[in-house]
Amino acid sequence: MFRKYSFAIAVALIFIGALPARAQDAELAKIREEIRQMKDAYEKRIQQLEKRLSEAEAKAGKAETAAGKAEQTAASAEAATAAAASARGGENAFNPAVSLILQGTYANTSQNPNTYQITGFVPSGGEVGPPKRSFGLGETELTLAANIDPYFRGIAIASLAPEGGISVEEAYFQTLALSRGFTLKGGRFFSGLGYLNEQHQHTWDFQDTPLVYKAFLGNQLKQDGLQLKWVAPTDLFMEVGAEASAGDQFPGSDRNKNGIGGSAVFANLGGDIGASTAWRTGVSYLKMSPNGRSYQDTDSLGGAVTNSFTGTAKMWGVNGVLKWAPNGNSTYYNFKLQGEYFRLKQNGILNYNDAAGSAVFGSVNGYFQTDQPGWYVQGVWQFYPRWRVAYRYDSLSYSTLSNGIVNNGLGPTAADFPVLASHSPTRNTLMLDWSATEFSRLRLQFASDKSRLGLTDNQVFVQYIYSLGAHGAHKF
Repeated sequence: MFRKYSFAIAVALIFIGALPARAQDAELAKIREEIRQMKDAYEKRIQQLEKRLSEAEAKAGKAETAAGKAEQTAASAEAATAAAASARGGENAFNPAVSLILQGTYANTSQNPNTYQITGFVPSGGEVGPPKRSFGLGETELTLAANIDPYFRGIAIASLAPEGGISVEEAYFQTLALSRGFTLKGGRFFSGLGYLNEQHQHTWDFQDTPLVYKAFLGNQLKQDGLQLKWVAPTDLFMEVGAEASAGDQFPGSDRNKNGIGGSAVFANLGGDIGASTAWRTGVSYLKMSPNGRSYQDTDSLGGAVTNSFTGTAKMWGVNGVLKWAPNGNSTYYNFKLQGEYFRLKQNGILNYNDAAGSAVFGSVNGYFQTDQPGWYVQGVWQFYPRWRVAYRYDSLSYSTLSNGIVNNGLGPTAADFPVLASHSPTRNTLMLDWSATEFSRLRLQFASDKSRLGLTDNQVFVQYIYSLGAHGAHKF
C-alpha cells in the first residue's frame, strides 16, 4: 500500500516540476514570433528603400550618359586608333596603303575633239572634251594613304597624264581625334560643294562630268586651303562645312596676293525611308575674286585675242540623291536618281586685247556681267548583278551675258567674241557597264553633245577602269 502512495506522490512531483518548463517554452515561442515579424517588416522596408534608390540613380544616370556619351565615344575611338597604331610595329610600321587606277578608252566622235568648246560661256580652261579618237590611255591615278599618328591621317593622290607628266590631284592631312563631330582638312583637296565634285573620276557613273561642272568649275574644283566639317550627333545625317582657299582655280584665278582668295560653305541632310530607300540633299555657295583671269579667242578677222576678267564670281547650287535597293541589299538590283543645279554670277571688268593678233582695236576695257544657270539629272539602274544601264541629261542656259565692250560700241562687236555667242548647250547620254568585281569595270557610252554652236557631236566611247591595291569605300 505504501508503494502505491509513494508512486503517486512521485508522479505528482514530476508533473509539478514540468509546469515552469512549459511556461518557459511558450514565452520563447512568443519572442521568436515577434522577432520574425520585425525581421519581415525591416526586409520589406529595405526593399522599398533600395527600389527608390535604384530609380533615383537611373534618372541621374540618364543625364550623365547623355552628357558623357560623345566623350566616351571619342575616347574609345582614340584608344582604338592608338592601339592600331602601336600594333603596326616592325619594318612595315610606316608603309602607307597604295592603290593604282588604270583607265583607257576607245573613242569615235563625229566632231574633232581638239576643237571642243562650250559656246556661250566664259572658258574655264578645264573643259575636258571627248578623249582622242581611236585608242587612248586615260588618267592613271596613284594614291598613298596612311594614318600618321592617332591624331592625323595623310593622303596624296597623283594624276599621271596620258601625254606624260605628273600633277597633284589631292594632297592633304585630315584630323582623326577632334571631338564632337568636327574634322579639319588642310592642303589640296576636292571641294565639298555639290555632290559629284568630291568624287574621283573612276567612281563616276559616266565617262565624263556633266556640262555644268565643265563650264562653271573647270571640270572639277580643287582647293588649296583648309576645310572644317561638322557632322551632328543625330540619327538624321546632318553635315555642315566651310572652306577657305587661295581661290586660284576657276571661277577664280591666281591673284598673287596675301589672304584668302576664295571661300565656300555647304550643308547636307540625309536619311532613310524604310529599309529600302536612302536619300541625301544639300546646298552650297562659292565666292571667288578673279584678278586678270584670261582666256584665248579669235576676232572677226581670225586674229588671236586675249580676254581677261577682273571682278567677283559667285555660285550657289542645290543637289539631291535618292537610292533604292530591296531591303537595303544592292547586290542584285538597285536604282540611283541624282541631280544638281548651279547658278554662276560674274561681275567686273573685261579687257579685250588683240595686240598680238590683227591689232585692229588693241586693248579695250568694258563692264562685264553674267548670270547663267546649269543643271543635270541622271538615273542609274542595276537590272542584273554586275550590269547597269544609265541615262543623263545636261543643260546650260545662256540666260544673261552683258558685254559692255560690245554694248557701248567701243570698237569690237559680238563677232569678235565668238566663244561668247548666244547658245544654250544640251547633251543626252546613254551608258551600259559591266563590273566583273568591285575592282574592274567595262563601259559602253553613247552621247549626243550640242556644246558647240550649230554642231552636234555624236560620240561612242568604250572605257575600262581597273583598280589595283588598297581600295577604300566610296562616298554615298
